[in-house]
Amino acid sequence: MRRNWLGGAFGWLWLLLVLLPLYFVAVTSLKSISTYFGSNPVLPSPQLAFENFTAVLEADFTMYLLNSVLVALGTVVPLVIMAFMASFAVVRSGHRFFSPVRSLFLLGLAIPVQATIVPIYLIIIQMHMYDSLVALMLPGIAFGLPLSVLIISNAMRDVPKELFEAMDIDGCTEWQKMWRLAFPICQPAIVTVAVYQALMSWNGFLFPLILTQSPDKRTLPLALWNFQGEYATNVPVVMAAVILSSIPIIVLYAFGRRYLVSGMTAGSGK
Repeated sequence: MRRNWLGGAFGWLWLLLVLLPLYFVAVTSLKSISTYFGSNPVLPSPQLAFENFTAVLEADFTMYLLNSVLVALGTVVPLVIMAFMASFAVVRSGHRFFSPVRSLFLLGLAIPVQATIVPIYLIIIQMHMYDSLVALMLPGIAFGLPLSVLIISNAMRDVPKELFEAMDIDGCTEWQKMWRLAFPICQPAIVTVAVYQALMSWNGFLFPLILTQSPDKRTLPLALWNFQGEYATNVPVVMAAVILSSIPIIVLYAFGRRYLVSGMTAGSGK
């Protein structure tokens, strides 16, 4: 096989472009403010300033972290359960009512979040949920369902019909077939949906900005925005906050990355 040297060179160049900003964030977070302004921003500092991370942790960072974790769990867990059950109904049901349902879910992908922020704000106000973490979970579930159903239903179509027929012979109900057969086989797609939606919830900025106002209800993206305003001249502290806020989602991706490719390509051969 002939090697593609040109493609390899572009691949290494792209990797360098991706790693350069990450390197800058890591190096800057370990510099003192005087070192940052008085030295080359690319070169690491001979004296590591771990007090930047201490300053972040002392600025209610753990409270913001807990809020983000609660919002992510409260969004992902119900979303995955509802998307899986809806996908099973769309794929397995023979009723003609369910044939256009999948197209209806696809239509949800065409609706931008920004176009619905005013109706969502009014609905949250009428439900007396404004300035609460639940107000951040419900829109995340609603906007995450279309793509989640699309991914899981594509994976569920790959489940052989013979397996369902074998469970019919054993006298299993639809509920048992859904959880004992479809759920384990669709696990890569389910993990893919969970990781992706957790990332979307973790990085969400618009809904926390519009639907909350109390400092104790802030999530990490909104807290970082305000934190940057508080430390506008202390760039190393801001970079330390960015690193600390990225650690949980990086750990989640490390555990779920082996499912991502198989989950995203499920059903692509049909």
